[in-house]
Amino acid sequence: MKILGIESSCDETAAAVVEDGRVVLSNIVASQVEEHRLYGGVVPEIASRRHSEAITGVVREALEKAEVTINDIDAIAVTYAPGLIGALLVGVNFAKGLSLSSGLPLVPVHHLRSHIASNYITNESLEPPFLCMVVSGGHTHIINVESYTKYDIIGKTRDDAAGEAFDKAARSMGMPYPGGIMLDKEAEKGNDTAFKLPTPSVDGAPLDFSFSGLKTAVINIISNNKQKGIEINKADLSASYRKAVVDYLVKNLMLAAEKTGQKKIVIAGGVSANSLLRKRLEEECKKRKLQFFCPELKYCGDNAAMVASQGYYEFLAGNRASLDLNACAQRSIDIG
Repeated sequence: MKILGIESSCDETAAAVVEDGRVVLSNIVASQVEEHRLYGGVVPEIASRRHSEAITGVVREALEKAEVTINDIDAIAVTYAPGLIGALLVGVNFAKGLSLSSGLPLVPVHHLRSHIASNYITNESLEPPFLCMVVSGGHTHIINVESYTKYDIIGKTRDDAAGEAFDKAARSMGMPYPGGIMLDKEAEKGNDTAFKLPTPSVDGAPLDFSFSGLKTAVINIISNNKQKGIEINKADLSASYRKAVVDYLVKNLMLAAEKTGQKKIVIAGGVSANSLLRKRLEEECKKRKLQFFCPELKYCGDNAAMVASQGYYEFLAGNRASLDLNACAQRSIDIG
């Protein structure tokens, strides 16, 4: 079964063709990073406009690269939630038009579900149930994945997401957008014990996260040193901050594994590309005799192959959308 996936939730216009949920025949991504870098972050109005300009060509290229026509496709999967509402609407409306003209069924896909599905592409043997931590610019969740379409959130951030915390700290240090990637590279050159940072926790909710205190601590360190005329060692501060964030993520995920008894540990989302996070989780899972899975780096960020992969499992579960499908800026993964 061949699924055409369409993704436009933020600043990547993407289309892909995936067979049977696991075999990627094509995966095309048109990125807007260079343009948004001028503004220090994603400008929603610009993102929506660029999606409108790119989507026809991106979908056409995905079909051509997969060496198929629309007649060879069995269903169209599209990200409809969550994300930037204007950006989502471009993908949703294009998918609805293509569904109407081709007669193909339309499958609505939740963005976080598709990030989890990026692991099905990379790890052929991975099947639910498993424990997954989704870490991205907008989300930090620990999710008990009970089946391909059933999810239970057992921990989440109370304020900033991990990716947002990385980006804001990087911006405070004068790094360009996307800051999290830049901070990760800078941290490789630094001493991660050079700065003492707070150890976050959420009272009464040991599996939840709160990153606002860590972010504020970094901003205060930068401001205090600037007032004293002291130049900050960016590599050391980046390394210390990255370690603090990663320690927190790993601690909560390992606690969740202990509480649930899950033996398969998975990460997904943009921050799953973080080099230290991958290394630490691999070490901790090996120590505890747990299986560890992570997506290939090219599938960590937003892409349409993961949408098509999850779309396959949603299709098998009977999940279909009518032509009145609308985009949702916010929607919980357990609702779908």
